[in-house]
Amino acid sequence: MALRGISSVAELLRLQGITKKFGATPVLRGIDLSVGAGEFVTLLGPSGCGKTTTLRIIAGLETADSGRVFLGGADVSALPPDRRDVNMVFQNSALVPHMNVAATIGYSLRVKKRPRGEIQEAVRKALEMVRLSGYGRRMPSELSGGQKQRVAVARALVNSPKVLLLDEPLGALDLQLRRQMQLELKGLQQRLGIGFVYITHDQEEALSMSDRVAVMRDGAFEQAGPPEEIYDRPRTRCVARFVGSANIIRGASGTVAVRSEWVRVGPLPDPRASGPGFPDRPGFPATVRGSQFAGGQTRISLSLDATGEEITASRQGLYAPGETGRRVWVSWEEEHAVPVEDSGGDL
Repeated sequence: MALRGISSVAELLRLQGITKKFGATPVLRGIDLSVGAGEFVTLLGPSGCGKTTTLRIIAGLETADSGRVFLGGADVSALPPDRRDVNMVFQNSALVPHMNVAATIGYSLRVKKRPRGEIQEAVRKALEMVRLSGYGRRMPSELSGGQKQRVAVARALVNSPKVLLLDEPLGALDLQLRRQMQLELKGLQQRLGIGFVYITHDQEEALSMSDRVAVMRDGAFEQAGPPEEIYDRPRTRCVARFVGSANIIRGASGTVAVRSEWVRVGPLPDPRASGPGFPDRPGFPATVRGSQFAGGQTRISLSLDATGEEITASRQGLYAPGETGRRVWVSWEEEHAVPVEDSGGDL
């Protein structure tokens, strides 16, 4: 599936029909990917779905079995990594312990035998980009985890690549620092106006940072589009369950996904008050199985009486749905039930 919706910006990167096997195991199954100039595109999916292999093929660190890689309109499929105008940032910053920050950032320019003054100016600008001006003489042991990752980003940016590839660069950071770095990376990308291809298995990270998200499953794109489309209008059961853990409700007329925040929980209708049309309030009888307060919201586990299916409702703040075993009425607005394809398993 190609990533769509880039007509407003010039195409910077394109993968066309990329396949890859490791031994007899297919890893990529003919993927197409387009990234526009200045776009932040995230590949989202569980471990083993093909995200890192895709980035390594773009960077030239892996060779595709078939298909082509285009950068700025030129076919770079046969070019080695050092002749592709891309750079890669990994989860582990991989800083050399005995090399200070300035030397680390300028290393690739020294290998290219650039003039000393040019290297110094490029390093200064790179440090400024990642808000580490004045840190050039520090050693890796003198840096925090977030500072090490910013140095790794600066090292990748010093060559002014057309595309920056980021392979779960925040995965090793604690939650608070991770969120801070998300803001910094997104701000940096917007300031520089270059293409970012970012991979993560963190749904919140993908939705909050990206212009577009491609959800990967078994070496192919399950769905691609803007974050709000992926969240609000998932096309398949897999996407609905993986991004936001939607409830999957099966009925005679098909399968729908309903986000937990749209599920209402209330008392059972009174048949004496509802008249011959009971129940006159659309919904389903269900049984409370329990609730869990999770820092800002309460998640309520319910079992539908008719089918035994387990669903979840969520409420902001602390919410008491009643004791376990209590029978309730669950419902949602029709527009919040999104039809989905119900083929295959979860991601």
